[in-house]
Amino acid sequence: MEVIKTRLASAATGKYRGIGHCATVVYRLGGFSTFYRGLTPSLLGAMPYAAIDFYVYDTLKEKYIANNPGREPSVLALMACGATSSSVGQLASYPLAPVRTRMQASDRPTGMLRELRLVYREGGLPSLYRGLVPNFIKVAPAVSITYVIYERMKALLL
Repeated sequence: MEVIKTRLASAATGKYRGIGHCATVVYRLGGFSTFYRGLTPSLLGAMPYAAIDFYVYDTLKEKYIANNPGREPSVLALMACGATSSSVGQLASYPLAPVRTRMQASDRPTGMLRELRLVYREGGLPSLYRGLVPNFIKVAPAVSITYVIYERMKALLL
């Protein structure tokens, strides 16, 4: 679905009549494997993002607890820890996002390293972070809320 979403968002108006038409065109273009374009950078980006996100969140939460003995972190403190940890994780893994998007939008098979070089060659380091701010705006609140719910559920269950 990610390939279809990317193609629908990046195509000229009228190129696709809808999701089904887009899926048919994608399939005819390169078969079933075309739906998996960009999977490698997605997986390679998810691993460091998750590791960094959890590590930074836990570190910030523990610092808060150490600086406020006897007090559980408030919802606002947990949200701040979550937003910060998510942002740090995104900074580390985001350069693979434009590579993934280019692979998904391409009409021809292409490799991750080739696309990474092309993105870098076209705009240098800033091009690898193109779209990061809107992504922060989208992801940080969601991750913050997720961590608050996680902490509250953990407290209820333990």
